[in-house]
Amino acid sequence: MIGIDIGLGLLVVACLASTYRMIAGPSEADRVVAADLLFFGMIGIIALVGVRMASAATFDLVLVASVVGFLATLSLARALTRGTR
Repeated sequence: MIGIDIGLGLLVVACLASTYRMIAGPSEADRVVAADLLFFGMIGIIALVGVRMASAATFDLVLVASVVGFLATLSLARALTRGTR
């Protein structure tokens, strides 16, 4: 349980740092990367809370959210490059 608490604390710090970067980022690309980090950090927090509570339903939520986050990352990258490869 101590490992889960340490992991939760580190993920909260990472989420706070990415929130700052999202607000103060110098470019749109920095803001998108920070938002992506924040989203996946929150997924990690949900996963660790699910492990701590021994809830199997949270893993389904984490799986679906990860796929949605991956697709959002692809679409934002496409939008930033304006469709060029």
